[in-house]
Amino acid sequence: MAANLTLPGSTRPFAAFEWMLARRYLGSRRKETFISVISVISFIGIMLGVTTLIIVMAVMNGFRTELLDRILGINGHLVVQPVHSELTDYDEVAKRLETLEGITIALPLIEGEVLASGGKGGNGARVRGMRENDLKRLPAVGDKIVEGTLDGFDDSEGVAIGVNMAANLGLTLGDQITLITPDGNQTAFGVSPRVKAYPVTAIFKMGMSEYDNIFVFMPLQEAQLYFNHEDTVSVIEAFVEDPDAVEELARRVEEGIDRPIYVTNWQQRNTTFFQALEVERNVMFLILTLILLVAALNIISGLFMLVKDKGGDIAILRTMGATRGSVMRVFLITGSSIGVFGTLAGFALGVVFCQNINSIKDLITRLSGSQVWDPTVRFLSEIPARLDVTETSLVVLMALGLSLLATIFPAWRAARLDPVEALRYE
Repeated sequence: MAANLTLPGSTRPFAAFEWMLARRYLGSRRKETFISVISVISFIGIMLGVTTLIIVMAVMNGFRTELLDRILGINGHLVVQPVHSELTDYDEVAKRLETLEGITIALPLIEGEVLASGGKGGNGARVRGMRENDLKRLPAVGDKIVEGTLDGFDDSEGVAIGVNMAANLGLTLGDQITLITPDGNQTAFGVSPRVKAYPVTAIFKMGMSEYDNIFVFMPLQEAQLYFNHEDTVSVIEAFVEDPDAVEELARRVEEGIDRPIYVTNWQQRNTTFFQALEVERNVMFLILTLILLVAALNIISGLFMLVKDKGGDIAILRTMGATRGSVMRVFLITGSSIGVFGTLAGFALGVVFCQNINSIKDLITRLSGSQVWDPTVRFLSEIPARLDVTETSLVVLMALGLSLLATIFPAWRAARLDPVEALRYE
């Protein structure tokens, strides 16, 4: 090795001896224990930073995707409301909507707020009057029936309720649920509330606790009688192939329907909610990136101490013919190795954690004896985690970049070390 070092520039960049020295500097020796401890702490910091970022971004993506699917699974992407006249021709308008390119389903419905009561008390509910075929075409409900059936729903004079509402009101299949609305019959003393009991013919589970607790589905004709909307509906909700293209579709709907209508889309109705999610996601990313910055600072401090400790070695290497570039690359490899291996370990740990996040949640719940995830507070029954390839790659590249940047200045200082000054006190 000494023969190779006598001719400056005779070794190629990142030669074998540079890797060998970097590996030795990363090893633990008795007098270098403190430096090795700093290296381990830096490794753990990078690993935990990458892991945390991957998990948090995956959960935030999962939240947005799940909430979007659940919200738009029950609420139409486009809502058509009548202007100047009631929707008595709702069947014809719905068929005309479904002929437009990009629209998959158009559902006429009546919606109203009621007080629902059963054997264990009562709570507010939202009644939706829909036809049997339309309800079956709605995947968020038609495919989520856990008890009973929607067959013969139009003629059953019964209702379908969510599992949470059934549990809260103490209702089972076949029991009577009482619905009360203030918009009842007109009498000489004013409007009297309308009170009517309906049998529970189906129980569904959408997986979103709020929806499973408030929605009651009723046959359309029965809802028209109950809410005094004979032969009319409140709105027509349309589902589209591409939810992100609703603005263009809204203009085509307004042009394609030959009657005065007002069209709103899901982005307008939920803009505040999804903007809040996006802001929270970005803020969490910035805050958790500080973990990586702290780990990078540990790499810098560890390398500075290593350079100071290895001053004599650096001077001997320089006098034997090692170039400044060789010395700089030795310390670049030393610091970058911590970042690379920490990033890879964090990536693997984060991916494994995301893929088993609900199993880990159940284990923590059993060990702690407390409810870690309350679906009534967070709307979703399970913790969603959705890994995005682009974002995960960005986290990995950012960690690698910070680790590399953290090594440049200490490595440069090592390369600029004067051999004479370094050996003066040896």
